[in-house]
Amino acid sequence: MKAVTWQGVHDMQVSEVPDPRIEEPTDAIIKVTSTGLCGSDLHLYETLAPFMEAGDVVGHEPMGIVQEVGAGISNLEVGDRVVIPFNVCCGSCFMCSEGLHSQCETTQNHEHGTGASFFGYSKLYGQVPGGQAEYLRVPFADFMAMKVPHEHADDRFLFLSDVLPTAWQALQYAAVPDGGTLLVLGAGPIGDMAARMGVRAGHRVISVDRVPERLARVQAFGAEALNLDDAEEVGGVGDVVREATQGRGPHAVIDAVGMEAHGSPVASVVQKFAGMLPDAISEPMMKNAGLDRLAALHTAIDAVRRGGTISIAGVYGGSADPMPMMQLFDKQVQLRMGQANVRRWTDDLLPLLLDDDPFGVDAFATHHLPLAEAPDAYEHFQKKEEGMVKVVFQP
Repeated sequence: MKAVTWQGVHDMQVSEVPDPRIEEPTDAIIKVTSTGLCGSDLHLYETLAPFMEAGDVVGHEPMGIVQEVGAGISNLEVGDRVVIPFNVCCGSCFMCSEGLHSQCETTQNHEHGTGASFFGYSKLYGQVPGGQAEYLRVPFADFMAMKVPHEHADDRFLFLSDVLPTAWQALQYAAVPDGGTLLVLGAGPIGDMAARMGVRAGHRVISVDRVPERLARVQAFGAEALNLDDAEEVGGVGDVVREATQGRGPHAVIDAVGMEAHGSPVASVVQKFAGMLPDAISEPMMKNAGLDRLAALHTAIDAVRRGGTISIAGVYGGSADPMPMMQLFDKQVQLRMGQANVRRWTDDLLPLLLDDDPFGVDAFATHHLPLAEAPDAYEHFQKKEEGMVKVVFQP
């Protein structure tokens, strides 16, 4: 089959790889009909290169049609239409029973000290072949695979794999009070969706980005748009937002940017340097002395009101980052964060999509492309070119 594979830093290729097969009785094989390109895939493109191996199949936002099921499957049949969460989780361990599917004890990666495995996401998270491919093996398929109706185009349900539950969790963790103000840093796919959800929940939402096309999207859904470059000319995001909120700042901030933030040149150089080193040197360097681009997080800490909450949905990977602990403590800031526990939220979200489209998912993707165009799409997406906000590949 054809699949998008990582071959080196900034080198994604569409390759011929072996078809997946049933390996455990609880497996299923799906024919992928749509699969997303996620902002966190860009971390593999460059930053997390030390944990990648040439030929790794990437992608963690797939949906499709069940082609084959293992002998232990009781909840799925060939022909079912399913969406697959990015967490590889058993659904029955202690962590899964707590709703913490991104910490699944069955698929934790003890060698690297990380939580549950993900599809298509490096040795750090299990090196499980990903979903930017024609076919996908789904472990624990009775629990993992979410059956969806055959009505509607794929885009109505595809984003249950990642975007919708990640944004939803970020909003729940933000704990914005009724009528409160929410600041969302970043208007990429997750920040865009979190802003839409915040508006729908009745909050005042201020969305920050430096790409005008992205700001226009959230503004169309009722968020207030703040261009980062304009804010920096008059003192920064914190000053602008405090002026708009009686001098206090927002009740909560969602950081939907993470380690890809602009404005952190030293960390950017360190990340790129580590990516060029041999794996035996770069892997421990990244895990034990890694530096992130913390511009977005520092902005969140500065902007949030005293006693407020910061909800981190953007991915960070460093372990030696300087944090302004005095400021966090003095302002009595609450921090909540973590990879989305996808299956914790999907039963709440799916009913919202059946008869209506409250979050605009039908028109959420800016680009639908064949798998063959994936290498160019990765490059354009990283550079924020050609109006790319959300790309969906159709194998």
